[in-house]
Amino acid sequence: MKKKTLTILCSLFSVLCSLFSILGFAQDNAFTDRIEIHGYAQGGYDYNTTTNENSFNFKRTVVWAKAKITDKWSFLFMHDFNSKPLEYYTDFRPHKAIGFRLGQFKNSLTLENPMSPSKVELIDVCSQSVTYLTGCGSDPLYGRHTGRDLGLLIYGEPFKGFIYELGIMNGQGINNRDLNKSKDLIAKLSYKLCDPLTVVATGQIGHGHAIADSEVNPYVHEGDNYRRHRYTVGANYSTAPFSLRGEYLKGWDGPVQSQGFYATTTVNIIPKLDAVASYDWFDRNTRSHFAQTNYTLGLQYWFFNKCRIQAQWTFCDPDSRWKKNYNMLQFQTQICF
Repeated sequence: MKKKTLTILCSLFSVLCSLFSILGFAQDNAFTDRIEIHGYAQGGYDYNTTTNENSFNFKRTVVWAKAKITDKWSFLFMHDFNSKPLEYYTDFRPHKAIGFRLGQFKNSLTLENPMSPSKVELIDVCSQSVTYLTGCGSDPLYGRHTGRDLGLLIYGEPFKGFIYELGIMNGQGINNRDLNKSKDLIAKLSYKLCDPLTVVATGQIGHGHAIADSEVNPYVHEGDNYRRHRYTVGANYSTAPFSLRGEYLKGWDGPVQSQGFYATTTVNIIPKLDAVASYDWFDRNTRSHFAQTNYTLGLQYWFFNKCRIQAQWTFCDPDSRWKKNYNMLQFQTQICF
């Protein structure tokens, strides 16, 4: 796996060198000035107080390179050394009001999904509903695809504070060909009402192809093509020393409806130290009540620019007909450059 990854990165670097040479950028410092390399690693410890399950973990080791081919045209490649290539796309933005992205990238659904795990306050990153509805994981019908997909995105900021995104996606997740004839349409509208407050609405119309059965959805089975629609409305308020992000989400998988809501806040206590709190409710099947509510409290200490130590306690309270409640203690260190 490591040898294959090294081969991919070397091939990518060779292609970029050739491209920059052809375009005349491989002179003086033009090449190095147009390449950005960033990355982060996250690892820690989890403890389930009910089952006594505990483990050290190394969740992510992500590195990405962004090449600015011209002032309006760029290319990005991202790889997680713990799993697989995550993103590879080209961006062309001739004007602030319109841009085009082609390749594999995070879809625009929800407020949280496009956010980097290096910036999200919770160690588990996304809320239950975002994780389930965007394909980040926990939905057996769709699989675990980190909220990314292959497709084309048209985006822009036609006037100050208003951003639109329209994506045409395979609907089958990362590194996968489409398994049906339908494409997913995903739209996002974001408007900054005032400096600290932004409201966001997103939606998806599409059809999935089930890769497995699901205990919460008895109407869709492995190999079926099924309706896969979603919509969300949310807001983000951020001003020192306080931030609050909340969102309502609803989805359909065949005839089964799911819905959820989350609210996450941070408050700076002293320089570099934040308190974190989150309320997260999600019902996977509103007919059968496969619901769970998570309550999270924690601290995060930023010991260096973009680098932090996190400690969080979560009480997970599912519907008793589904499973028993439990507690989670989590610790994580993040190194970012």
